[in-house]
Amino acid sequence: MLGSLTDKIIELLFVVPCVLFALTVHEVSHGYMAYRLGDPTAHNMGRLTLNPMKHLDPVGTLCMILFHFGWARPVPINTRYFKKPRRDTALTAAAGPVSNFIMAFLGVLVQQILLAIFIRHPAESQFAYNMQYATLTLFSYFHILNLSLGLFNLIPMPPLDGSRIFLTFLPAKYYFGIMQYERYIQLGLLLLLWLGFLDRPLSFLVSSISNGMTALVGFLPFL
Repeated sequence: MLGSLTDKIIELLFVVPCVLFALTVHEVSHGYMAYRLGDPTAHNMGRLTLNPMKHLDPVGTLCMILFHFGWARPVPINTRYFKKPRRDTALTAAAGPVSNFIMAFLGVLVQQILLAIFIRHPAESQFAYNMQYATLTLFSYFHILNLSLGLFNLIPMPPLDGSRIFLTFLPAKYYFGIMQYERYIQLGLLLLLWLGFLDRPLSFLVSSISNGMTALVGFLPFL
């Protein structure tokens, strides 16, 4: 029992900073894309910051820590500033998951570079070995959690980014008709997470894409 509790605490030490960084960059990417497309709302409200306290949604963050799938507090977007509202809304929504995929790739890249270095220069003490192991574990969590966050947010269900991307292709009356039930859909999404119905398909996708990224990094000549 004590060992299990210790393992959970150690896992949280790796998971929490990765979650905070992944969620923060995710939301800043939304806000920055909107800003580049002409909407200063997030910028004016101080949401283009890497301070995680500005972006965290309590329920979404807890889901990220417990289930490794979740969301942050959406940055405010005013589509009236967009020249092409439907296109620009979709681009703004996609910016978050794209940022997570980029970070996931960087995570596995750094992990594999460090692994190659550690193999060529083995640790000469137990402390050094533990530090090497902890560093590799941290980047492994960073890689997987970013990948999980990016994929999860592409699900076309409110309040996730996938709904903002998918629903922009629907006629306006259907878009707003669906969005008025956003709170109820979010409760259904939480229930699916809690019951584990999304675990298998999402874990399969995360594992498959992770393997693909690792294989791609393996082609680099210096590894």
